[in-house]
Amino acid sequence: MLNTATKTTEAPGTEQELTDGFHLVIDALKLNGIDTVYGVPGIPITDLGRMAQAAGIRVLSFRHEQNAGYAAAIAGFLTKKPGVCLTVSAPGFLNGLTALAHATTNCFPMILVSGSSEREIVDLQQGDYEEMDQLAIAKPLCKAAFRVLHAQDIGIGFARAIRAAVSGRPGGVYLDLPAKLFSQVMNAEAGQKSLVKVIDAAPAQIPAPSAVKRALDVLKGAKRPLIILGKGAAYAQADDAIRSFVEKSGAPFLQMSMAKGLLPDTHPQSAGAARSTVLKDADVVMLIGARLNWLLSHGKGKTWGDAPKKFIQVDIEPKEMDSNVEIAAPLVGDVGSCVSALLEGMGGNWPAAPSDWTTKVNAKRDENVAKMAPKLMSNASPMDYHGALGVLRTVIKERPDAILVNEGANTLDLARGVIDMYQPRKRLDVGTWGVMGIGMGYAIAAAIETGKPVLAVEGDSAFGFSGMEIETICRYNLPVCVVVFNNDGIYRGTDTNSAGADPATTVFVKGARYDKMIEAFGGVGVNATSPDELKRAVNAAMDSGKPTLINAVIDPAAGSESGRIGNLNPQSVLKKK
Repeated sequence: MLNTATKTTEAPGTEQELTDGFHLVIDALKLNGIDTVYGVPGIPITDLGRMAQAAGIRVLSFRHEQNAGYAAAIAGFLTKKPGVCLTVSAPGFLNGLTALAHATTNCFPMILVSGSSEREIVDLQQGDYEEMDQLAIAKPLCKAAFRVLHAQDIGIGFARAIRAAVSGRPGGVYLDLPAKLFSQVMNAEAGQKSLVKVIDAAPAQIPAPSAVKRALDVLKGAKRPLIILGKGAAYAQADDAIRSFVEKSGAPFLQMSMAKGLLPDTHPQSAGAARSTVLKDADVVMLIGARLNWLLSHGKGKTWGDAPKKFIQVDIEPKEMDSNVEIAAPLVGDVGSCVSALLEGMGGNWPAAPSDWTTKVNAKRDENVAKMAPKLMSNASPMDYHGALGVLRTVIKERPDAILVNEGANTLDLARGVIDMYQPRKRLDVGTWGVMGIGMGYAIAAAIETGKPVLAVEGDSAFGFSGMEIETICRYNLPVCVVVFNNDGIYRGTDTNSAGADPATTVFVKGARYDKMIEAFGGVGVNATSPDELKRAVNAAMDSGKPTLINAVIDPAAGSESGRIGNLNPQSVLKKK
C-alpha cells in the first residue's frame, strides 16, 4: 500500500492524492522486502527515520555510523538481502564509508543511503551545510554509486542499488539522496507507478558443462586432494549440496573462519587442526567461495611447501581466476549452481580419496588436538587465552545455535582455531580486511536478523572501537553477551615507555573494569578472574538473554605481538643507540 502524504484540491469538487520523497523512499524499501534499517538520525534524514519506523520498518539507531554500517554489512551476509545503513551528510557519510568499503571487500550486499547537500551549491562550492560531493568520494570504494535528484526516480534508484548489491559478486552500493528530494511532491498514483519491485535480483549463473568436467577430472586425478571452503560458500546458503559434495569426495577440507560450521569442525574429514600439513602437502586444491588472498598466503611461498599443486576454483567472478597463481580448472558461476553441477557430474561411483593421504591427515589432526587439550583445561587465575577460550569452546558446543562474533588480535587468532563451530553462518568475524571495530555492530545485527543469542568475544583493544554501542544493545534489550578479554593493552599490557612518563603506546589503564560500563545502561556486568567464573557468567547470560558484559581478566603478559600475523608488522633493522 502506497503511503500518501497529503490531499490537495485542484478545482472545486476535485481532490488529488499526493505523495513525497519521504514516502516514496519508504515505499520503495517495503516493496522490495527491506524491513530493517540501521543508522544514526540527523539532518537531513531525521524525519525519514521517524516515518519509516511509523510505517512498520524496524529502524535501529546507533551511536556511530561506522557501527551501523557494519551491522548493515553483516545483515547482508546473513540474509542475502542488502543491509541498509542510513546516515546524515558529510561526516556521517564518511563514518559509514569504512563499513561500505568493508562490505565491498568482503562481498557482503549492503546499501549506504546518505542524505546530502544540494547539488547546485555543492557544484559551485558555495559552502553549504556539510557540503561534500559524496557520490564522487564513494565511487572508488564500492561496487556502484547512484544519486537520485527527482522524486519520480526514487523507485528506479533503489531498484538499481538493490540489484547491484546482490547480483554477481555481492558488494556495497552507495545511494545519494539530496535534502530537497525528500520534500518533493508528486501525484500519488504516478508515484506508485514509479516504484520498481526488483525481480530475480541475483539470477543463478550456471557453470559451463565443459568447466564442470575439467574440474572433476583434475579432482579425480588427485593423490592428495584438499577442499577449502570460504565465506562465499557460507553466503550461498547451499549448505546441503556443499556437505554432500565434500562427503562424496572423501577429501580433507579446511574452512576459512566465516565458513566454519558449513560442516561441523568435528567432522571426520575436517583438517582444521592439520592446516599446515594439508596446505604444504596437497597436490590438488579446490577452492569453493574462497580467494587466494593474504589469508591463504596468496597460494604460494613456504605455507604451501614445495609439492607441485593444481588449483580448482569455484567463484562467481571470472576476474578472480589466476589472481595470484595459475588456476588449472576455473569454474565460474554461483556456488550453489556449481556445487550442484559437480555433484551431478560425480555420478554414483566416485572413487574414495587415497587412504594413505587421509590417514596421514587424520593422524596429524589427532596429534595436534591432543597437544592442545591440556592448555584448554587450564583454570589458572589470571587467565591465559587458552584457558578462557577452552570455556567458551564448551559453551558453543553446548549451544551450537548461538552466534559467535569475534575480533581482536590474539583473541581472534586463537579463538578461530580453538572454538569449534557446528552450524553455518554462526561465526562472524573481521573477514578479508582484518578490520577492527566490527564487534558490536555485528552483534546487534546478528541478534536482530536471526533472533538467536549472540556471544561476542572481544579483545580489549577491538572492543574500544565500538564499545559505546553497548548502550544500543541495552536500549533494544538484545540477547547479547559480550566477553572482553582484558589484558590491559594492545597485544599485551606489559610494554614500557623508556623515554618518558607517558604510558607505552600499546598499554591501557591497568585493571580496567569494562563490566561497569554496561551497568550504567541497565545491563548486567560481571568481572571474571578465572575460567570457572567465566563459564558460570557466560552460561547465566546466555540463559537469561539479558544484555551482559563480562570483563575477563587475562594475564597482561599473555599474547604475542600482532597475534599470528606479526610477520606483517615491519620491524626496524637499525640497532638502538
